[in-house]
Amino acid sequence: MAPAVSREWVQGYFEACISRDPARIAAYLDDDVRWSVTGPIDLLPFCGERRGKTDVLDNIVRVGPAVLRVKAMEIDEILVDGDRAATFMRLIAVHGETDRVVSYRCAQLLRFRDNKLVEFRALIDSFDAAEQMLGHPFDERPPRALRANLFAV
Repeated sequence: MAPAVSREWVQGYFEACISRDPARIAAYLDDDVRWSVTGPIDLLPFCGERRGKTDVLDNIVRVGPAVLRVKAMEIDEILVDGDRAATFMRLIAVHGETDRVVSYRCAQLLRFRDNKLVEFRALIDSFDAAEQMLGHPFDERPPRALRANLFAV
């Protein structure tokens, strides 16, 4: 069984990400880290898949802050089970283009090996984030041409 990661280590990882200090963040990342955030890549280019420490660091330090400058991650829940952790939080950031404050919920699934992050998966309330960034709600009814291709779960 893999050594357990501590709640403090998980919190430290997120604090390092907020700092945007590459050396501080790198201390938490495995060289072959796999990193994924589900969301609209066109609007939130930090979403999508990343592989390797260099790519993940670039995404956290350069790509993400160009869109949203994270000011706080208010962690509501941290669950740790051995080398895995799950978090539920509210992310608070400033939108780079408009200086609008954006706040949305997100959940993360993390896996560590030897206290290094080897896998990160995040699910964000991208609909809420996108509306806040755009400054208006989406039209509740999609255009007629799209309705036939949409379904709700």
